[in-house]
Amino acid sequence: MSFQAPVRDLLFCLTEIVGIKNLSRLEAFGHLDDETLSAVLEGAGALAGDVLAPLNAPGDKAGATYANGKVTAAPGFADAYKAFSQGGWTSLAADPDYGGQGLPKALELAVFEIMHAANMAFSLCPMLTQGAIEAIHAHGTDRQKALYLPKMIAGEWTGAMNLTEPQSGSDLGGIRTKAEPDGAGGYKLTGQKIFITWGDHDCTDNIVHLVLARLPDAPEGSRGISLFLAPKRLVTEDGALGDPNALRPGGIEHKLGIHASPTCIMLFEGAQAELIGEPNRGLAHMFTMMNAARLNVGMEGVGIAERAYQQALAYALDRRQGRSVWTGETNASIFDHPDVRRTLAGMKAKIEAARAICLLTAVNADLAGHAETEEERAAAKLREEVLTPIAKAWSTDVGVEVASLGVQIHGGMGFIEETGAAQHYRDARIAPIYEGTNGIQAMDLVGRKLGLENGEGVKALLADMAATAAAVIEDQSLEHISVLGTRLDHAVEAASSATAWLNERRSGADGLAGATPYLTLMGDVIGGWLLIKGAVAASKGSHDPAYAAARIGLASHYAETVMTQAPGRVAGVIAGAATLKALDAAALGG
Repeated sequence: MSFQAPVRDLLFCLTEIVGIKNLSRLEAFGHLDDETLSAVLEGAGALAGDVLAPLNAPGDKAGATYANGKVTAAPGFADAYKAFSQGGWTSLAADPDYGGQGLPKALELAVFEIMHAANMAFSLCPMLTQGAIEAIHAHGTDRQKALYLPKMIAGEWTGAMNLTEPQSGSDLGGIRTKAEPDGAGGYKLTGQKIFITWGDHDCTDNIVHLVLARLPDAPEGSRGISLFLAPKRLVTEDGALGDPNALRPGGIEHKLGIHASPTCIMLFEGAQAELIGEPNRGLAHMFTMMNAARLNVGMEGVGIAERAYQQALAYALDRRQGRSVWTGETNASIFDHPDVRRTLAGMKAKIEAARAICLLTAVNADLAGHAETEEERAAAKLREEVLTPIAKAWSTDVGVEVASLGVQIHGGMGFIEETGAAQHYRDARIAPIYEGTNGIQAMDLVGRKLGLENGEGVKALLADMAATAAAVIEDQSLEHISVLGTRLDHAVEAASSATAWLNERRSGADGLAGATPYLTLMGDVIGGWLLIKGAVAASKGSHDPAYAAARIGLASHYAETVMTQAPGRVAGVIAGAATLKALDAAALGG
């Protein structure tokens, strides 16, 4: 089936739920208006539908290939990347001083959802480039920024992030790649990296690798890691391309999904490099790129869920089987069977909730960088920090859940590769692993984010949600949706009690055991809060009546099927670790 970018839903979320219009009062985004929002999203939808989506299934079948020390992108991908970069899509939120358009991250993230939905394997390349741009912009020297950013922002060069090694996965303190001074102010990198997404390809003339490595006198562990820049081809001081650098792919991985995205083993064999930022501060510097990637991966989950949902909905409307209890029709569309429609409604509602969580995080990132006062910037940064692990983990879990349900809607046909539903499920499964597994995101939320500013970040978020609940209950003009306020109020009470319990146990085994259930609970409640804000906007605004009714209906379905589970989820949070400790290897059959 053809892909249709969800432009209307994205515009509604941006303007009516997460408050992107508030950014237009800021000097940095004074040029932002409704026409700009619509034009950017419509343009992204056209490229996604006409160029990227048609390459998705063929790219999955053909895959990227490796031969003679080089990686070749899937057929059509190089031309597609050229169209992508020439259209200015690599420059949306980048600094205008280096050729960027200076648009909000929130709008860029909405564009990335469209691109991921159309072709997730392709979109990983510009996504990682965007993260590399942010890292160089934040920590590079003026020379490095002037030399590399214009080419990367223009899409002429791409970027890659080199962290993982065979013996060092999420625990980056075990990295062994070495950086030896070359005597001329630079360094020589020696080592092997694995799982490097788009680490090599033939879509552009150069790839800018950001690499974690150790200096000779570095302390042990994560405190001894530095960040280096090593281009695939050396760059002269006037920006021209020089000789190939001493780095190369040693092969590509054969994966469950995203076959057209080359996941490379990268070999650094005395590669010439330069330090980014301060020595032994590489992990902190790389987190600039990783945090950007975590939010983008969260939206990646939304995108693949949207694509799987669109296909499932089209199939359900077309497939005829059985008698409908609603219409009495025999050989009815399976869409008219209650269980199928319940499944589709749940899929759609969770997509809208995850989309809103990610875009709210991005709006706060924009405010953190550009709000008028230090107080506003600090408050926005705190909220961005709290929301980021939830946006990444909850949204990618939704991506897998929705893609799995998409297969289920197809029945046996979903298990057949030719229908395409299976590809979405296979592709979606990597996102909960990317950029720190979702378990790591949960531990970050409980172990670090709960304690930020003495707990004020989560406390303020809970207070805002409670205020929305009270307003919906008390506003007589919202009597038709007052039950949503009640559901939200009860869910916020549950989240507050779980938060209070964890605040006493954040660093111990009990807190770690409850971390993932807590992140799920918070995602459920925050998603419901944002859907209810959408229902309020639909009730009070001048929207198309059918669309407004749909927004209210989705919020109502979510409130009854997801938010009502919040009190029960608290039990999973506060269960503690004693039972888990007792379930040792012998008890679990090991």
